[in-house]
Amino acid sequence: MPKNIVDAIVKVETFIISIPRAVPYLGPLKEGEAINERGYLVRKGNRTIYPSTDMTLLVKITGESGKAGWGECYGIVAPEATKAIIDDVLGPVIVGRDPGDAMVIHEDLYDLMRVRGFFGGFYLDALAGVDIALWDLAGKNLGVPVSTLLGGRRHDTLSAYVSGLPRATLKERCDLAAEWIGKGFKGIKFAAVVSDEGIVEEMAALREAVGPGIDLMVDLHWKFEAAEAVRLIRRLEPYNLYFAEAPCQPENLEGQAHVARTIGVPLALGEELRTVYEYRPRFEARAMSIVQPEMGHTGVAEFVQIGRMAQAFHMHVIPHASISVGIFMAASLQAASTLPNVPYHEYQHSIFDRNLGYTDGDMGCAAGAYTVPTGAGIGVEPREELFEFVVRR
Repeated sequence: MPKNIVDAIVKVETFIISIPRAVPYLGPLKEGEAINERGYLVRKGNRTIYPSTDMTLLVKITGESGKAGWGECYGIVAPEATKAIIDDVLGPVIVGRDPGDAMVIHEDLYDLMRVRGFFGGFYLDALAGVDIALWDLAGKNLGVPVSTLLGGRRHDTLSAYVSGLPRATLKERCDLAAEWIGKGFKGIKFAAVVSDEGIVEEMAALREAVGPGIDLMVDLHWKFEAAEAVRLIRRLEPYNLYFAEAPCQPENLEGQAHVARTIGVPLALGEELRTVYEYRPRFEARAMSIVQPEMGHTGVAEFVQIGRMAQAFHMHVIPHASISVGIFMAASLQAASTLPNVPYHEYQHSIFDRNLGYTDGDMGCAAGAYTVPTGAGIGVEPREELFEFVVRR
């Protein structure tokens, strides 16, 4: 007997969004860094390319009822690639499907391109955006938040750590850290890629600036060979480092595991990983004790599976947060609120705060904590003003 489809999908649309910003992500340009003709810059500290704007890809899935589900995925560089995958492959395939089958559709779309050579990268980013929009529409059709669809909410708020101190000098970064502590935040992460005065020196200065009771973290941005990372982290440990993130290249599984076994503080990994299949060997190797799924890479379906697997391995989940207009941030908060082992969620203040005004809903971050949206679906909607930043390059 044919299934009674609830609100069959009739249209899938994508929008590249690029919101200008005065200071690029991670702070002012350093000597030898420049914005190229496509609007990108390469950080010399980790040889990684970044956009000079807040660039992302929105996904809109409309059901026959006229209701729309919104998703967002990693569109930081080459957003046309992710857009093309959705427009040409994923969107047409799911027309007519029931958005309530979000998990099944995710599995079907993952299977779809395996033998075409795509089970990672841009393809999984595109799938993440579609997946978030499906869960959003399914929640709206039932009048419940995504957290309810996932089994129930454990947390109405989630502790937030301040990520990044985008100032030019060490003193300015220390002053900024102290400002955030004054606003009620208890965790600060600094970026080693811009620690020009020295990583250990920055850690020492920050500890003096914020006092002994604040959690300090460092993102090492894949800069080091494993033994170098161990030596560096050991020098940071006397300053009561809360965790070290991404010490060596993500493909260096053996190096990651070596660092995790050798240091005396938790190791955090995972922002660049997209599926439980990429996470599983790292779980088995005990390559970290904190996992950092990024909703813009994983979508809801993989995020929750990664979180549950982390629980089985007795690891914490501290979700990563990157450049976003707030749609995948809302989805990340919805999914994270269902997990028992989430001591923090990353707070990209220089992005989240400035873009919050482009969404409707009760999502927010203040006094050291996120408010998990309470509305149906992911709990936020893009405002019309956001679409003034749609680009076609």
